[in-house]
Amino acid sequence: MKKIYLFFLLLLATVHWAQAQTRTIRGKVTDAGTGAGLPFVSVQLKGSTTGAKTDENGNFSLTVPAGKADLQFTYMGYLTITQPHEGNANVVVKMEKDDKKLDEVVVIGYGQVRKRDLTGAVVSVKGEELRKIPSTNVMESVQGKVPGVDITKSSGASGAKINVTVRGNRSITAGNSPLYIVDGIQYGNIEDINPNDIQSMEVLKDASSTAIYGSRGANGVIIVTTKRGSTGKAQVSFNAYGGISEVAGYPKMNTGPEYVALKREANRTNNRWNSPADDPAIFNAMELAAIRNDLWTSYADELIQKGQQQDYQLGVAAGSEKTKIYLSLDYFKEKGLFKLDNLQRYTARMNVDQQVGELLKVGMQGQVTYYDQNARRDPLNQGNKIIPLGRPYDSSGNFVAFPNAGPHINPLADEQPGAYQNNSRMTRTLVNVYAELQPIKDLSFRTNLGISLDNSRTGVYAARLTIDRATTSTSRAQYNTSQTRFLNWENIISYKKELKNHSFGITAISSLLGSQAESSNAQGEGQLLPSQLFHALQNNVSGIAIRTTYQQWNLVSFTGRLNYAYQGKYLLTLTGRSDGSSKLAQGNQWAFFPSVAGAWRISDEAFMKKQTFISDLKLRVSYGIAGNDAVAPYGTQSVLFRAPFSYDDNTAAMAYSISDQLGNRQLAWELTGTTDIGLDFGLFDNRISANIDYYDSHTSDLLLMRRLPTSTGVEKTLQNIGKTRNNGVEIGLNTVNFKTADFSWTTNISFTRNKERIVSLADGSTNDIASGLFIGYPVNVYFDYDKVGIWQSKDVDAATRYKAKVGDIRVRDVVQDSVINSEDRVVLGAQVPRWSGGINNDIRWKSFDLNIYVFARIGQWINSEYAAKYDPQGLENSGKVDYWTPENPTNAYPRPNSSVSMSGTPFISTLGYRDGSFIKIRNVSLGYSLPSEAARRIRMSALRVYVTGKNLATFSKVKDYDPERGGQLSFPLTRMYVAGLNVTF
Repeated sequence: MKKIYLFFLLLLATVHWAQAQTRTIRGKVTDAGTGAGLPFVSVQLKGSTTGAKTDENGNFSLTVPAGKADLQFTYMGYLTITQPHEGNANVVVKMEKDDKKLDEVVVIGYGQVRKRDLTGAVVSVKGEELRKIPSTNVMESVQGKVPGVDITKSSGASGAKINVTVRGNRSITAGNSPLYIVDGIQYGNIEDINPNDIQSMEVLKDASSTAIYGSRGANGVIIVTTKRGSTGKAQVSFNAYGGISEVAGYPKMNTGPEYVALKREANRTNNRWNSPADDPAIFNAMELAAIRNDLWTSYADELIQKGQQQDYQLGVAAGSEKTKIYLSLDYFKEKGLFKLDNLQRYTARMNVDQQVGELLKVGMQGQVTYYDQNARRDPLNQGNKIIPLGRPYDSSGNFVAFPNAGPHINPLADEQPGAYQNNSRMTRTLVNVYAELQPIKDLSFRTNLGISLDNSRTGVYAARLTIDRATTSTSRAQYNTSQTRFLNWENIISYKKELKNHSFGITAISSLLGSQAESSNAQGEGQLLPSQLFHALQNNVSGIAIRTTYQQWNLVSFTGRLNYAYQGKYLLTLTGRSDGSSKLAQGNQWAFFPSVAGAWRISDEAFMKKQTFISDLKLRVSYGIAGNDAVAPYGTQSVLFRAPFSYDDNTAAMAYSISDQLGNRQLAWELTGTTDIGLDFGLFDNRISANIDYYDSHTSDLLLMRRLPTSTGVEKTLQNIGKTRNNGVEIGLNTVNFKTADFSWTTNISFTRNKERIVSLADGSTNDIASGLFIGYPVNVYFDYDKVGIWQSKDVDAATRYKAKVGDIRVRDVVQDSVINSEDRVVLGAQVPRWSGGINNDIRWKSFDLNIYVFARIGQWINSEYAAKYDPQGLENSGKVDYWTPENPTNAYPRPNSSVSMSGTPFISTLGYRDGSFIKIRNVSLGYSLPSEAARRIRMSALRVYVTGKNLATFSKVKDYDPERGGQLSFPLTRMYVAGLNVTF
């Protein structure tokens, strides 16, 4: 009993001691503007897991250890506050709304504005977002994240290009790529820019925001702003990653036994084969030996290997009040899925800004990029068609050039020592210098002079026993060089003024662009010393040929823009630009491109102040006209070329002929008028925010190639004919799902629905079937017969009526006249999607961060090379297809037939068309950032390590293939696993 009594006394003493070591803090959290209590505010004892939530009136109570306590208050849509507390007094906290997103500065053409003052359709992507997906090309990092921008990777080869279109294809012959502006200067090689050097990227989509770039902005504008120096202590950053890539699904061709079964069936159709005893009639001796010994090869497996990618970047930002400098060095290396496919890129960047006195600021941005790339022709085409029987090497390990004594060279031929090399070396230099004078507070004058120089050399050597030269008797060597010089000189006057409720911004620009490009191409055949490759063309014994080219064009422009705001909520932008292009015909070289945009900040009106549901609301409307002259120079001229001619068998003479394209002295601008209606809003203190745009673009006077009657003596001419239209909806939705001191989860959703179609062509209403252009459909479509199955035994009478046999491909009789001819062809599908979008989730818990990004492209069609890989004769290998036999009456593929070639099989072109819609897990990244205190102990400002999976999984109707590739089997797309490090000192 005494023990129990003593135990309770001890317990009471312990409780009393614990109470003496803690205290309770009470208080209230209110809106600093309205004074209303804020419910569900997170109140956290900083540095601990102790926390509480405010009630519906904003009151809270929190027990904390005795002594001084730092309380952290976090609430959606408000600035986080850290407030010290000591003693027993009640806490009163007034939280300010977080309007920093609306006050963020967005880069637009020749200037900057606050996000709240935008009148056009502009999307800003910060550098942190761009660096979430390690990539060769920064545009790959924003795939599916910017509504209205369609981005696909062209192939899986090292250094592969990225295809980018903004709001669909407007042009048919002219270019559809957007304009890239890097630090104010036009630059066409976005792949040179390292994502770690980028501060922000802005995408200008509507005519109002792009009009200031005139003809250059007709297809949208992407502005890249690189990092600058900063005052104070120098900041050094080091970023590195390494990764391993593998093929992201590749369909298998027939195995040896499957090929044998197909060829046997092809000959059984014609009674040439009935049992394995008949094999000698259809296979040669080497093939028979391979069949007996079950020797066969999957050449795709032999060719495809693991790839690699690595990148190392060092950046230094430093400066004083008057001098700021940023330096960057980068080394990137990539090894593709095949041997002989690799790339090395070296980049150096320097940005300098210098204040000279009180009125003048000067600076420069410079970058040098050097590429050393080995490329190769795709070997998979050869690997997929060669007969799989036999081995690529004999029993002694010697290379077999023609396996089974067949007609196809070994697909591994190019990989043999000394057989093939395709090496490119390129140096690109970008230098931009500027001077900015500000004589008075509101007026500035700036001149930019930008020069980019491209110098490249490509050498190719292919020995006789290589894939390209297998049908010839000699080797070939080629040596190609090119030089491009691009000048960009612009003078900009800016004036800003605020008068009570009125604010004005006036910008005037004069611009001169000039481009000169020249190239030389030389080749020879029969290199005497193969070790000399392409370095000594004079040692080739035949076929020596030389060709040089030169192109030049200029563009002169004058631009004016007015930005006006009344009370900060009624916004107006007027822009006009006049462009003169040397590419077009005299009398049509100049055009004027106007635009107007207005915006109403509804949320700033007095009648919106009392409600709390809508935190931001802005309506935007714009209309503008843009032009396009994106055609090759000299399109207005008829060009001569040299033609072989001789008076007799021995006497050669010089002769010239007009090229097959007739010049056009009436060539003028292609014009696009675009209407855009946009709505920007935020709900629940911007916990949910969105941008919605509807646009309608009409393009007329298309720069279109028109075919001419053969009686004219020429084939075609470039004319201003035809019209296209693009309209659609873009939605960007951002949500803050959770946000506390230790945990946050945000989601970004993008959606694009674009309807692209041709409105009229040469004579207004007639399709151009020869060019594959159809009124009412997108520019790039598939036009063919519509396969509905295979003729079955029960349909023998109907098949006979259509002059077909049982087992043949059956197509739809569109005109229903019991005859299948060219009138029965239809548009089967388009290469552009009906809609695309992405969902990006960022989750943070303490020092960990997780990014999951899913991308979708729905409604696109592809022409699957694999699905069409079917040789009914069995002369080449085929895909694993379900072909018709009397025992297997499938509706998928026709019956093999040794008497009918692939090209002679009726309607065989219909086999490849597939719905290429897909959803893919584009990126999953998991990172850990060392707490700041721990980082400082090891003399670092920040340290983050991460692992990333790129292109992890694809879901589509196309099996074992990534449809983003578009249907081709060459250079398949890859899946990559990456580990990386970000350090700041």
